[in-house]
Amino acid sequence: MNDISTIRTIGLVGGGVIGAGWAARFALAGYDVRMFDPDPEIGRKVDAVLGNARRAQQRLLGALLPPEGAVHIATSLADAVESADFIQESLPEVEELKQRVLAQIEAAARPGVVIGSSTSGLLPSRLQSGMAHPERFVVGHPFNPVYLLPLVEICGGEATSQATKDLATALYTSCGMQPLQVRVEIDGFIADRLLEALWREALWLVNDGVATTAEIDDAIRYGAGLRWSFMGTFLTYRLAGGEAGMRHFLAQFGPALKLPWTKLVACELTDELTDRVAAQSDEQAAGIGLRAYEQKRDDCLVDVMTALKANDFASGATLKAHAERLAARQAVPETTGEGPLPLLSTHVDAAWIDYNGHMTEWAYLKLFGDTTDALLARIGAGLDYVAAGHSFYTVETHLRHLGQARLGEAVRVTTQILGADAKRLHIFHAMTGADGAVIATAEQMLVHVDAAAERSAAMLPAVAEAVAALAAAHAGLERPAAAGRSVGLPAA
Repeated sequence: MNDISTIRTIGLVGGGVIGAGWAARFALAGYDVRMFDPDPEIGRKVDAVLGNARRAQQRLLGALLPPEGAVHIATSLADAVESADFIQESLPEVEELKQRVLAQIEAAARPGVVIGSSTSGLLPSRLQSGMAHPERFVVGHPFNPVYLLPLVEICGGEATSQATKDLATALYTSCGMQPLQVRVEIDGFIADRLLEALWREALWLVNDGVATTAEIDDAIRYGAGLRWSFMGTFLTYRLAGGEAGMRHFLAQFGPALKLPWTKLVACELTDELTDRVAAQSDEQAAGIGLRAYEQKRDDCLVDVMTALKANDFASGATLKAHAERLAARQAVPETTGEGPLPLLSTHVDAAWIDYNGHMTEWAYLKLFGDTTDALLARIGAGLDYVAAGHSFYTVETHLRHLGQARLGEAVRVTTQILGADAKRLHIFHAMTGADGAVIATAEQMLVHVDAAAERSAAMLPAVAEAVAALAAAHAGLERPAAAGRSVGLPAA
């Protein structure tokens, strides 16, 4: 069996909504893709999905994205899988069809290549039952849109090896996904069993005339759906139990489980109910087309995940970890030798982007502030120094914007000491992009204070010595031409 480092090409069989989503997920993660689907329109359809995915991932990760992999529409199933390093099948949910095609895939694939299935609920033991080497088969069940939603359920059958599950986990993780290994083989796995329960109750509410499709969606998106996006069900209910926690919640609301609040046995999907659901759905859509809704959905998902990334929580933590992995590949080397201090290297975060697609004003100030904090830590005036009652206050800042920083781009900030005395520190920050061009500068005057007395005070000796040493080291540097500039129109 190959390992994650040797995977370069992904073979895809089936190019519907899920298969096309996989093509976009893998290609935008830098993998080459070979896809087979007998649909004569498959090329056009995949291109449309890839266009939406590219737009969404650019908003999510920007310049952190690796070079995009090539997507090739294969002429046959064998053409798609014979040179693939990993294979993902995404056919309709028909067990016999999947079993037959999986046998064809196995016959055409190279020995040891892992074969994943996107099935949303069929048992992997049954799907792998006709394979000669069932140990290399695993379920990798994603969620739509595959190119944005991080969850992928991994479930092995009776013959699936742990190495197969681990390789699938590593590959999906490398694409920015959040693998969930399902510990017990069960119909529908975990997520779809939960979704099915909600779906059955929703159909009953429409069938019985209690609510329309729009009202049901509103009940979710304005209420529990917001909590579900970052806390799920059990953690949400734990909080509902107050200080006493989950045990108190179960004691308080447990009796309601005996009440006839739900109808989890599916209602019959009659022609009348089908017509009613379809008509209400059309009315709810209000004439907005599929691709427009897909883009609105993607934009909302990007914004939610970006907000969660700032909190390092739920899907935001997955996004943050993926961004950090991508950033590490593009790390900007620090300069060596004499010159301004290199104190900060980072990549432009999605939360810092304005409506023009550039880093917004407050984000520049934040990064320059972070650089000042790094300088203070270097001279011995970090958090311990502040806790002891001493600090530096910034009393003046002059920012200049000279270029643009875009999503995901590498930025670097260096600092030069322009002057210092017993109580003051005069510094000049310069922010550069990956090409070395100056994007922005910030000139700052800091005053040392006795925080308890709320007045200026002389630096403590150790800090004063560190400042003096830096000032002496920078004394021979050329003074920035922009230092000391003021804002204003020239006199007429």
